[in-house]
Parts: sequence; structure tokens; C-alpha cells
Amino acid sequence: MPYNDYRQDLMGEAKLSPIGSFEVGTYQTFKLVYTAGKFGLDDQGGLRIGFRGHFDGTTIQFDDPTAPGYTTVEASNGAVLDVAWEARRNIRPWNKSLYIRCLRFLREGDQIEIIFGNQTKGSPGWLMQTFCESAFTFQITVDPFATQDFIALPSAANPTISMVPGDPVNWKAVLPTLRRLGEAFRLSIKGDDSWGNPSNRLGGEIRLQSNMPVKGLPDMVDLKTGEFAVVIEELSVDAEGVLYISVLNEQDDVIATTNPLVIRNAEWAHFWSDMHAQSGETIGVGTAREYFDFARNKAFLDIAGHQGNDFQITDAFWQHLNELTAEYNEDGRFMTLPGFEWSGNTGLGGDHNVWFRTEGRPIYRSSRALISDRNYTENDALSTPDLIEKLQAEDAIVVAHVGGRYADIKYAHDAKLEPSVEVHSSWGTFEWILRDAFESGYRVGIVGSSDGHKGRPGAEYPGDSQFGSYGGLTCHMLPKLDRDTFFGAFRNRRHYATTGARIYMDVTARAGDQHLQIGDIVSSDADRLSLEFEIIGTAPLERVDIFNGLDLVRTIRPWNDQSPLSRLRVTCAGQHYRGRGRLVKWDVSTMFSAGKVKRINPINFWNPNRQPQQVSATKVEWKTVTTGGASSVDFWLDDAALASTVAVQTNFESLEASLADIDQHGISVDCGGMDIRLLVERLPDLLDSYTLSGEQSFTLESGTEQRLYVRVTQEDGHQAWSSPIYVQKA
Repeated sequence: MPYNDYRQDLMGEAKLSPIGSFEVGTYQTFKLVYTAGKFGLDDQGGLRIGFRGHFDGTTIQFDDPTAPGYTTVEASNGAVLDVAWEARRNIRPWNKSLYIRCLRFLREGDQIEIIFGNQTKGSPGWLMQTFCESAFTFQITVDPFATQDFIALPSAANPTISMVPGDPVNWKAVLPTLRRLGEAFRLSIKGDDSWGNPSNRLGGEIRLQSNMPVKGLPDMVDLKTGEFAVVIEELSVDAEGVLYISVLNEQDDVIATTNPLVIRNAEWAHFWSDMHAQSGETIGVGTAREYFDFARNKAFLDIAGHQGNDFQITDAFWQHLNELTAEYNEDGRFMTLPGFEWSGNTGLGGDHNVWFRTEGRPIYRSSRALISDRNYTENDALSTPDLIEKLQAEDAIVVAHVGGRYADIKYAHDAKLEPSVEVHSSWGTFEWILRDAFESGYRVGIVGSSDGHKGRPGAEYPGDSQFGSYGGLTCHMLPKLDRDTFFGAFRNRRHYATTGARIYMDVTARAGDQHLQIGDIVSSDADRLSLEFEIIGTAPLERVDIFNGLDLVRTIRPWNDQSPLSRLRVTCAGQHYRGRGRLVKWDVSTMFSAGKVKRINPINFWNPNRQPQQVSATKVEWKTVTTGGASSVDFWLDDAALASTVAVQTNFESLEASLADIDQHGISVDCGGMDIRLLVERLPDLLDSYTLSGEQSFTLESGTEQRLYVRVTQEDGHQAWSSPIYVQKA
């Protein structure tokens, strides 16, 4: 409890109406009445109503009674009140707060009435957050003595409602991506609302169709209202191939098709993880138990960790997390890992995730900024060198993360402890951390996760907030699912990362008689090496890039050079800075000098209320954000437009060019910041290849290490990165 707890029983009370459950992303009106306690509120004292920092509903405002979020605040004794909506002045996680300062005092029993989303003068109300929360809380803290030392009401006295999902609009069907012949697997089906929350408003029948015989697969499934998903267990396939299962509704429309499941006799299977997110006990929402339940039963993960900020994890919560990971861990079904996010200040190394093989290990905190626990201070690790020293005797793994505090791996790194770096999360895409590793001579793998704060590990949409990306996933190549196997494979970098799509990747290499897998570090006496890849996407493939360390060696596109490039893509990308201020807000218009825009398609526009708008036959406008990744709009044009000039204007730089001068390599404009850029390029009218395989030859030379990896980009914007293979001449 970071707030003063002096005589909480005398601090008054607050009542909210209405209470109950409310659908995410809808307009609501609430009346909150605070009744002053024994001390009243002194002149210049006041009240603060806190909301979690990741609340992404309408900003509270007091000036326009016809606009969303209009809020009125009145005192029963007529006292003049000074009100303000603040984004970062309250103690986290209650960053967003309504401040009410009394310019005249209140006595015991006097009241302050707040109407959030007051509709009496035309406001539609207060637009609520986009994500579910079983206990959405109005956190009340009181300053009765005008000292600016706010005293919290007892937790049970804070008004609380529940945020629940809307109707299902986007259906998802999930399979694993690699299983062996006859090996059991499951099919998981859910319907997300428009904001990515699994809906429990299911109903009716669905029909299942597969392209291969599947043992145990029913023809029909009944959906039951109140359930969030359907999981069909103990399926198997006895023949090699690539399995897809389609889900059809009662009108025989296909509403979902699974990711590819490759069936072949392999050394390992694929298991998918989101090892890094948080619950409401730290900066996220929901309880830690709800968190693990979502990961297993709504995101259909195989592996999950819980990475709360260490400076918010009390001793009691650390014990509770260890109890939960022990409870949920089930070999072969769902693996959990105890761990935490070491959240040191950027200048002391930045964010790093720590996982232990077993429960009961100490938490090595970067600070105790938001906890009062003072036990075991000998375990504090105030910098990444300190953390590395503390973990030398532990059976632990570490991954560098780019969040609010970005990991500075050049400041400190230990190859034994830190086998991989995280290139993608809800915060954005950060290939620069891999470049940092290569520039430092490190040999690291690549992972992705969400660092989700909205209670959706494994299926974390950004909502309408500072996060600009869908949360990432990691695919682990394991002979079986248990902690011992996982730790061995992770330390050998047997994994690849994606931006959240369950893309199938198989990247290997041959050097003489050596057959190499992703993550290998080897010496070879061969003169040449052949890198081989097989990709099966969840959407049509746009390109495959082959890298050797810092160098892009080759780009392979799944179309031939004679394909007519009749589609135009306009892409905004980049970030301002490595840290919290990275988010780039774009305001874009694209106009053609002649012809007509036949249709458009947005890519990585995650907010359903902020989509590109075609304002005329030749002009399209949009607003978007990027945080290291990219956001694009594709244009399909008539012949006159294809022969015209395109003008792209942004709030940074602008570009004007004849379409005849633009090819598949595009025209790029540097827009400043760290890597902010505008790109205009041409693509074929139709991309329909979901598979791509090939190879690339490299010469092995003494004194030079080959650091080979593959990056995949799909038409829908999703990407994947294989962990590198490290080879040097013996």
C-alpha cells in the first residue's frame, strides 16, 4: 500500500450507480457520490479518483457538454471545486486520475457528486475501455488535511463494476504447427468481439471441415452461451501433410480457418508461448489466476510466464505467483514458469525478464519503489551487473526486453544466463536490439511476447492506447513439454519469434556432413554452407529476407519478375526513441492525380474505430500510430490511376511521384526520429502463395562467423524471425 493509511475508517465513503456489468467500448453514464468523513475536506484539500494507467476509454473532460467524456462535479454545500484530468500524477497502477480540489472546505456529511459521461446536454456519455476486467475499480484517495498526502479508502470501499465482452465478430481456430504422425493434438475455437476479447455470447451450431482425415474430429459442434471457447481434444492424423480445418456457421459460410499444422516424423514438436505479461497485482488488469486461465483456455497457449514488475511484487504476491505456477504447470499439457520482470532504470540496464526452473527461488528486485516489504534486502540487485552476479548460482534464464525501460544489453550481458533477446511485443517491433547484440559480438536467439497489460496473455490486442502492436509469440521446438526439456532447448535457442501469428518455420543449414538447426553454434571445416528454409504462413507471403548478422543478403518474393505490379502500398513505420517516448502519431492523406481508387485494405490498423477513409474517388485519409513496426494501406486502382501521379502527405514529410517510377523496391523518405520513415511501393494485384521454400549458399572463411537467420513478412503485416545459426570456419 503506497498510500497513507491513517484512520481510513474516518475518510468517508463513496457510492456508485449504476453498478453491475457493462460491455467494453460502449458509452455509459455513472454517478459517483462521495460523502465526507469525520475530518471533512479542508480548504485546498480534496479528492482523487484513480483509474488504471491502461484505461483506454474517453478522456474525462469538463468543457464541451456535447462531446464524449463530459463530466460534471458539484459540492452539496456549494463549495467551489477545481477539477483536472491527469494522466501520470497518481501512483501506478492508478496513473489516470480525476483530481478534485476544494477551494472552500467541506464538513462531515457534505457530499461531492461526480457524473461521468453526463448526457443532459447532448454528450453520448463516457466511452468505456476496450478490454474486459472483472473488477474495474474507481480508486478513491482523500486529502482531508490539505497536505497533498492522499489517504486511500479501504480496498473494499472502492466502487467496482465489471467490463464484459461484446458479440463475437472475429472467429479464431487454432491448431499446433508441428506434430508427429499419430501424436495427439487439440483444436481450439473462439469468437472475439471487435476489440479482441473472447466472447461468451456464443450460440448455435458450427460445422468442421478438414483437408485431411482427422481421427476424433466431429462434424458438428454445439456452441453454448456463457462459454468462451470450444476445445476438441485427442485428435490425430496418421499421414504426412499440412492440415487445415475450416469452421462453418449455420449458413455454411466459412468463419475461420486454422493455422497450418504440419504432420511429419520430426525430432520435436512445436509449442507456443507468451512468457511475458502482467496482471492487476502489478500494472495489468485482472488477477494472476485469471491471467493463467486466459493463457491456457482463451489464448490456447502451451507455455506461459507471469512477469510482474519486480518493484511492485510484494513478498506475499511472489509466494502466491509461485503457488499458481506450481498449480497450473502440467507436463505435456500446459507449462508455467515462475518469474518476474527485473525493471531497473534504463541507465542501470533496463528491463530484463527472469524465469526459474523451479518454484521457491528468491526474487532479486531492481528496487522496492512501490512496496513496503523490507525483508531479504540482501537479494536486491540494483543494476544488471548486480542481477547477473545474483543469478550465477540460480537455475534461471534471462531475456532482454524493450518496454517502458528498454534493455541496454551493451551495458551488461551474460551469455549463459541470457540466451535470447525479445524483438517484438505489444510495445512494438525492435530489431535494433538484435543489431546491438551482433555489434557486441553476442550470440543470441530471438523471441517474441506480449508484455500485455490488458489481461490477455497470448492474444493481446493493443486496444485504443499507447501500445501500437499486437502482442508477439514464441514457437519452441521441443521433443516433449516439460520444464527440463524446455530449459535445455531455450538455452540452445531452439525457438523462433512472431508478431502473434502461428506461422510455420523450418530453418536449417548444411555444412559438409553437418546438419544444423536454428540456435546452433558450431565450427565447420567445410568451405561452403547452405541455408535452407520452409515457410507456411497464416496469410499470403509477401517476402522472405535472409540475413547474415547485420547484412541483408537476399530478399525472396513469392512472385516472378513478370507479375504486373498493379497494387500500391503506402507504409508508415518507425519510432521516435528507444524508450517510452517512441510512439509516432501519423496523420496521412494519399491522393492520385487521375483515375479512381477501386478499393483499399488497411494493415496493422488494430483500432476498429480508426480505419482509413476514402473521402473521394482519388483521395484516402487516415490516422495511425507506429512504435517501431509498420502500418500500411494497400490501394487497388483503375488504369487511369495507375498511369497517374501519387501525392502522399503526412504530418512529417511528404512524397510525390509518378506511379511509373515506383517498383517493388519502393521509394522511401526519412522522417526523422530513430527510424521514422514513409515508404511507397508496388505489389501484385493478388498474393496467393502461403508457402515458400528455398536455400542460400554462403562461403565459410577463417576468422569470420556467419550469423544466419530468416525474417518472414506476410501480406497482412505479420512477421516471424528465426533464431540465428552461428557458424565459423574450424
